[in-house]
Amino acid sequence: MNKIAINNFAKLSSSLLYLPLFLLLLIAGFLYKEYALDGSSYTLSQKDWFLYINSILSKYPVFIYNLTQFGDALVFLSFLSVFIIYVPKLWEVMITASLVSAVLCSLLKWFFKMPRPAAVYEHQHFTVVGNLLCGNNSLPSGHSITVFTILTVSLFAFMPKKMMCTIVWCSFIILLGLIFAFTRVGVGAHYPLDVIIGSIIGYISGVLGILIDQKCKLWQWIGNKKFYPFFIVLFLVCIGVLIAKIIQSDLIIFYFSIFSLIISLYLIIHSYVKK
Repeated sequence: MNKIAINNFAKLSSSLLYLPLFLLLLIAGFLYKEYALDGSSYTLSQKDWFLYINSILSKYPVFIYNLTQFGDALVFLSFLSVFIIYVPKLWEVMITASLVSAVLCSLLKWFFKMPRPAAVYEHQHFTVVGNLLCGNNSLPSGHSITVFTILTVSLFAFMPKKMMCTIVWCSFIILLGLIFAFTRVGVGAHYPLDVIIGSIIGYISGVLGILIDQKCKLWQWIGNKKFYPFFIVLFLVCIGVLIAKIIQSDLIIFYFSIFSLIISLYLIIHSYVKK
């Protein structure tokens, strides 16, 4: 599987950035046409769609609150932790892409300073699931960036060769990502365009991570077994953090994350001892 990921990544080029950049230009053009480039008009232009989507998704608070946790890199990457052993190339690119996404997310949130829904609308007009977020950091959605960064790297790493399988795989990944992303509207934390733009930025981050890794082999040590003790300690720390999350919010998704890490921990210890 690692050779498949290496070959798939090697085939990619910067042309993959053309479509997302074009989509961002279209969104910017739409906002300009609607005179919605400042904070108040941006939020007002999406009020109806925000309230509508929030009213529908918030009917399933436990479900969407669990799903929205996939925007937490610790939770999502826990499910991919086993690939450190079997597809280290995936993680080499994932680390680079995650760093790119963190930088882009921080810079864009600082630049736009868009108020979150709870800072604009009366709380009785929409549903908040989980923590009430009232800051001026709504655009773009960080959770959406995280989700699409991880999914984009996974998308290209495991891209099938057959055309029909490729279409099904790409459709599945995009649909899954949008479901995770729009839970942010469901929990009352973001506007629809926040998650759409965040999803596009996440895709760009994933592609940039792949392209940077082609030039700079920063993380090749990941596949070396002598570094497995580092990951053993890391997995134990992550399990501890997830236990703390369970104490704070007893969500089933955290149990699944811990279970995934325990399996990965067992396999990596077994592989290290067997050397």
